[in-house]
Amino acid sequence: MENTKRPILETVNLNKAFYLGEAVYAVNNVNIQVMPGEIAIIVGPSGSGKSTLLSLLGGLDRPISGDILINDKSIVKLNEDELALMRRKNIGYVFQFFNLIPHLSALENVELPMSISGMARNEARERARFLLDEVGLTPRSHHRPDQLSGGEQQRVAIARSLANKPAVVLADEPTGNLDSKTRDMVIELFCRFNETEKQTFVLITHDTSLTSYAHRVISMMDGKIEDIEVRPR
Repeated sequence: MENTKRPILETVNLNKAFYLGEAVYAVNNVNIQVMPGEIAIIVGPSGSGKSTLLSLLGGLDRPISGDILINDKSIVKLNEDELALMRRKNIGYVFQFFNLIPHLSALENVELPMSISGMARNEARERARFLLDEVGLTPRSHHRPDQLSGGEQQRVAIARSLANKPAVVLADEPTGNLDSKTRDMVIELFCRFNETEKQTFVLITHDTSLTSYAHRVISMMDGKIEDIEVRPR
């Protein structure tokens, strides 16, 4: 039997606290599941813990207790080298502020994760060109980030996040700095890659209007999960 019924991403009693004289829990006993091929959107006001949760899910931060499973494999006990390898193979990132390398062209930015992973140069170049074409940026492929609009930079970032065909793409307020027209274009790209590539996405946002695109809506408040709504696909 295929393993499609198992979550691709799961947390078990996950906790993260910061100590400011006393323990303040940014993530408090969080249990969530994301199934393969879903768009999951985590919503909540500023300070609700969603950014901390996303950092934990991507292995950028470590919990004080609990577990995180990607394809049924725990990531919390990995050492730094193992964690870096796990991120490289399994996680794609889209950041609110793009995080593109300033002196590299759009094409080179998309190629970079594949080069780091040891992919052959011609293969990496071919996939980078394919992804930039998919996000409508072939004519801009040799432009540096400072020669691109905010929306174009975010589209490059989306292409880069998909370079190594990750298990999950994590997106941190990916439309937070975009106007409404560009925001809609970016969300449509997530939906298209979700449909055509069966790519799994986990987005955090304070913009509740984006939940209309989600298969799973996870609501957070004060570090806790308030509600999980699963919608038919």
